[in-house]
Amino acid sequence: MSPPACACPHRKSHMAEGWFRQILRKPKKRHVRPDTNTKDDPEPASQISSLPETQESPCVPTSSPADTESRSSDSRWSKTYDVCVCHSEQDLMPVQELVSYLEGEPNGLRCFLHLRDAAPGGAIVSELCQAMGNSHCCVLFITPHFLQDPWCKYQMLQALSEAPGSEGHTIPLLAGLARSDYPPELRFMFYVDGNCVDNGFGKVKKTVWRYRDGVEIPLGRGQGGTSRVKDIGLHERKDLQKFS
Repeated sequence: MSPPACACPHRKSHMAEGWFRQILRKPKKRHVRPDTNTKDDPEPASQISSLPETQESPCVPTSSPADTESRSSDSRWSKTYDVCVCHSEQDLMPVQELVSYLEGEPNGLRCFLHLRDAAPGGAIVSELCQAMGNSHCCVLFITPHFLQDPWCKYQMLQALSEAPGSEGHTIPLLAGLARSDYPPELRFMFYVDGNCVDNGFGKVKKTVWRYRDGVEIPLGRGQGGTSRVKDIGLHERKDLQKFS
């Protein structure tokens, strides 16, 4: 019996070559898909940067009607009187009518009338100066008697010295005089014409309100709406008169 034949040398060489190839072959990288259901993984940086940033809008304070009313009330009560009325003693009757109109409703004003409100025993000049200093406005009731009275001229100059650059503080009311008789000390100021239907009382009251508060106030019947200005506005000056 013949011995078994040896394996073919070519076959052995092929097997060795295949074995070395398996050893030297690099394993392929497996692509692992991320688990989309995982909640602990942080968001990619690109996704975070693409999110819009929220900015808080600055809070701008707005004034409510209650705040405006509060400021108006504070302004009113900062002084004892709303208006001080300067006049000649011979014009007491028409001046009392003016004061009655200003103190009447609606929008009644607090008026100082020298012969009525001065403290008994007080010095005349001191009482007048204190009243002017404690009043928002001063009304000069200018008549022929006013121009002939040295005491009235003192009142006029004192009123101008209280607020020389404050437009609307001193309100001249010209009654029974021509424009040519308007005092030269007041020629740089507009005046209220007392020869109109209501003797100019309505314009005086409206001017005091506007100077004192600068808030919306109801106008008279037939005028409609409201008015809001500080001091005397241009549209109000059309109702006043100017010396020329």
